[in-house]
Amino acid sequence: MDEARLIFDFDRYPYLTAGLPGIGGRIRAQPEDFVVTEVPAYLPSGEGEHLYVFFEKRGLTTRQVFDHLHQRMRIPEKSIGVAGLKDKHAVTRQWISIPARYQDRLPQLEELDGVRLLETGLHKNKLGVGHLRGNRFEIVIRDAIPEALNAAQKVLSELKRLGVPNYYGPQRFGLGGRNPLRGYELVTRGKGRGRPWLKKFLIGSLQSLLFNDWLALRLERGLYDRVVRGDVAKKHATRGEFLVEAPEVENPRAAALEISATGPLHGRKYFEAQDDARALEDEVLAAYDLTREHFRARKGARRPIRFPLEDASVAAIAGGLRLSFFLPKGAYATALLREVMKKNPEGVAPGEEIAENGV
Repeated sequence: MDEARLIFDFDRYPYLTAGLPGIGGRIRAQPEDFVVTEVPAYLPSGEGEHLYVFFEKRGLTTRQVFDHLHQRMRIPEKSIGVAGLKDKHAVTRQWISIPARYQDRLPQLEELDGVRLLETGLHKNKLGVGHLRGNRFEIVIRDAIPEALNAAQKVLSELKRLGVPNYYGPQRFGLGGRNPLRGYELVTRGKGRGRPWLKKFLIGSLQSLLFNDWLALRLERGLYDRVVRGDVAKKHATRGEFLVEAPEVENPRAAALEISATGPLHGRKYFEAQDDARALEDEVLAAYDLTREHFRARKGARRPIRFPLEDASVAAIAGGLRLSFFLPKGAYATALLREVMKKNPEGVAPGEEIAENGV
């Protein structure tokens, strides 16, 4: 097995909009250039035993805020709830929950430099990972090409028509993109050493790499916006999944972005593809000398090949462009930015924590 293949490199994956020029440029020149606002799945009901806190942070990871709540404010770690992780090098706004009995300690949260309280409310349940609809982004791209506005508008128009390739971004693969290699060693050589959560994370990174390769294969073969026999397709409106038995019947819906093929995150229990679709998945596994049996210790899942682009706009500002868009939970901003910029966006280092909700 060629180990280099197991090291994540975004440059090896094709662009959906390869026929359109990118605008180049750079992001994150300053924190205000990258603003992320969490869009919750529901708002606090106004009563209950948990206090939901909406706050803004700068220059901090979600984990640093979590640790402040636990260590400085003495709130039990298991009673703190978050819906998703947010990036450090940005201005981010998100929800966190704590037991309502600790409400009198809440002012101490603003003792953490870079945190500002925005809103609170009571709710009956603790906030959980994935309890959000997605994120809204406002990103400034500086030092772009002179024709950047027109070029960006053309790319966004195509992405609105075809959907955004749902690649996992560099943040999923660790420093230097080497986490899939470590995950590969775990699934092929046995349990190994390390904490259970770390092993789960590393094998998850390998699952993500295989998904990206599957997505790239579909793009290269003209199957990005189509379904084949045996695909597990997702309905974007209802999120329901079904097995494609007659692709000629379903492909008009795929072309209209009503449904999309889903790719595997291999594991012991998930909706498995059949026939032609399964053959494509097996082709990706075979390139790594892997089989589905290697992942029986992991929970499986499926992930759409693309996601609809919602509420996207771009405007010229002094020194660059401001790009605004909404992403559903689980999607990566880098997947969209690389289509617009035609590069792995600067300032997004592999291993960094970023707005990525519910993997």
